[in-house]
Amino acid sequence: MGFKVELQEWVFWPEREDLSIEFMRLLAAAQEGGTTLAECWATAGRIDFADDNSWYREWQKIADTNRERGDAALGNGNRLTATSNWLRAVNYYQAAAFPYDRTDRHHEIATERMRECAGKYLRHRKPGGEVVLIPWPGGYPLEGYFLPASAGADPAPAVICIGEPGQRKEEYLSKVARYAGDRGMSVLAVDLLGAGAGARFEEIVGRSDLEATVGLIMDYLVERDDVDTHRVAIVADGWGSSFVARGIAFDDRFAAAVCDGGIWDLHERAFLRDRLAPVDAQIAARPIVSRVARNIKCPVLISAGERGWLKAERVRELYDGLKADGRDVTLKIFTSEETASAQGHADNTTLANEFIFDWIAERLGIETG
Repeated sequence: MGFKVELQEWVFWPEREDLSIEFMRLLAAAQEGGTTLAECWATAGRIDFADDNSWYREWQKIADTNRERGDAALGNGNRLTATSNWLRAVNYYQAAAFPYDRTDRHHEIATERMRECAGKYLRHRKPGGEVVLIPWPGGYPLEGYFLPASAGADPAPAVICIGEPGQRKEEYLSKVARYAGDRGMSVLAVDLLGAGAGARFEEIVGRSDLEATVGLIMDYLVERDDVDTHRVAIVADGWGSSFVARGIAFDDRFAAAVCDGGIWDLHERAFLRDRLAPVDAQIAARPIVSRVARNIKCPVLISAGERGWLKAERVRELYDGLKADGRDVTLKIFTSEETASAQGHADNTTLANEFIFDWIAERLGIETG
């Protein structure tokens, strides 16, 4: 299996698109200190795709190297070097676990070490972060990482970062924390995988009330003395589904949101209407209405890539409908020429996050000049 790069599509291994996407995530993380380009390229060059476990071994090896280097740096009193290495180890362990089922022993080992490094990073960063548990009735507790904006006494604005079901919160330690911290915001990074190996995830993710997690996370934040509960935003990383939009639709405590704004719901409703239209003229004549979009009270940013799952023309069409309906919504579509144009801006998260967190800061009344 050859190693090649098709720049337009960011395909490194045409026979393994899934691993190509994960490798693109690792390369993008280098801009935020979550990996290094040299380590990524060197590790990728050692992978033998004729060996099913080669991917795991090579990423595990470079992760172990960074973890051990971080431990040694801390022992020598070099805290900053220690936290940098643990942050890189987090992303390399995540890559090692990537191809395996959650019940696989390889996945469990890599995930355990990833969580260990994340814990070390939180304890030794300045200001220190913490691991928090959020009750989720009928399921395991949601686990989050809370990173305070500063050591100041005043309650600070905060941003909740949550990805799609199955997406891990650990990557937000490098992916978004700096952008929030530089703008005076605390971060609560959360996922739906629980506090352990996540063996029950397949059972939990099928729950019909998945969006209820959004309100539970907000319930936790409003109880914190160090959070300005009138200035809380939420970022739905990737927005491949609508559960965050559904969650904020009936919760007016959010000051701003970066999510799909209900357009996936509109898109699905339009698809169903068009499928039924040939046999039912009355259905064909009905306007497309989304209770999700209409019930979102806060300003919404829809940030999409030109090469995302939903075509840019369709995103613009649905956005125009939201604007015509009087919604407070902003649209930003990143083009292939400027990058950040892949699904979830995976090819250049830096560019996307600069725009996203500037928009959030403006909506929360934070001076960034």
